[in-house]
Amino acid sequence: MRTARTAAALVAVIALAAGCSGSGGKDDEDKSGDGGGGGKGVGTPRLKIAMVTHSGEGDTFWDIVQSGAKQAARKDNVEFLYSNDKEAKGQAELVQSAIDKKVDGIVVTLAKPEAMKAVLGKAEAAGIPVVTINSGGEFSAGFGALSHIGQDESVAGEAVGDELTERGKKKVLCVIHEQGNVSLEQRCAGVKKTLKGSVENLNVEGTNAPNAQSSISAKLQATKDIDAVVTLGAPIAALSVKAKEDSGSKAEVATFDLNAEVVKRLKAKEVGFAVDQQPYLQGYLAIDELWLYKTNANVLGGGKPVLTGPAIVTEKDVPKLEKYTARGTR
Repeated sequence: MRTARTAAALVAVIALAAGCSGSGGKDDEDKSGDGGGGGKGVGTPRLKIAMVTHSGEGDTFWDIVQSGAKQAARKDNVEFLYSNDKEAKGQAELVQSAIDKKVDGIVVTLAKPEAMKAVLGKAEAAGIPVVTINSGGEFSAGFGALSHIGQDESVAGEAVGDELTERGKKKVLCVIHEQGNVSLEQRCAGVKKTLKGSVENLNVEGTNAPNAQSSISAKLQATKDIDAVVTLGAPIAALSVKAKEDSGSKAEVATFDLNAEVVKRLKAKEVGFAVDQQPYLQGYLAIDELWLYKTNANVLGGGKPVLTGPAIVTEKDVPKLEKYTARGTR
């Protein structure tokens, strides 16, 4: 995989630290079940850590994030509490609920950052450490978080623009499946910055698959010279492949994020390439960082974001990824 910009050395150190923080290893990884103990684990006191995301229904990306978080929770003797709400107000209320439960740490996404500012201030006032993941990294430190774990969304978008330019694409449709999500907007802006051509954004309702597919199909029918469709989440990629077939378009489909379906479509050459930000690693490192902070006062990243991507994945990478996407860890 070609990495557009990574903190490879830092991630390697983090991975080593995570591996040394408990028994870990293949025995633990092969165990199934949700967070909350089990396995060999560590001998540190039991902790309770909440993760609150902006996920909508049916987004498999967050299943992979949870897989990583649950694995770290088993290893670190952590009770893992997950909740989500696609609406910013609802997400903020879930964070307040975690504060009321007096959790030992909170992992949160900042897709709509301003809605989270006040409640994260309350977490800080209550002495509850916070780690942000996935989105809104530029707001993380200002909101009092220990660190941010994820990819630089603008850089990821630029990497896609470069890749599409190399493939000779000139007119790109960028499909935004959650209006108002700053990270998704940054991705499309990044594509526009580096593509030697034009980019048009299309907003669809990501949680309504039939409507989203219909909207993409209608746009492809109306604008015949679109030669690439960029989706910002794995479930939308599958819808775009179907929309392409319905409309008779010849556009190439590319997507952000991986899951088993995307890898299958890469193999079939129905998707040209994908951008991997390693969601499993985001969930795993967030729980591990809070455990390290609570038990040893460690902070990852030195005040800078801990980057987990982006990396461009093509059909050539399928053989080494299939078994991991099948078990829900990539």
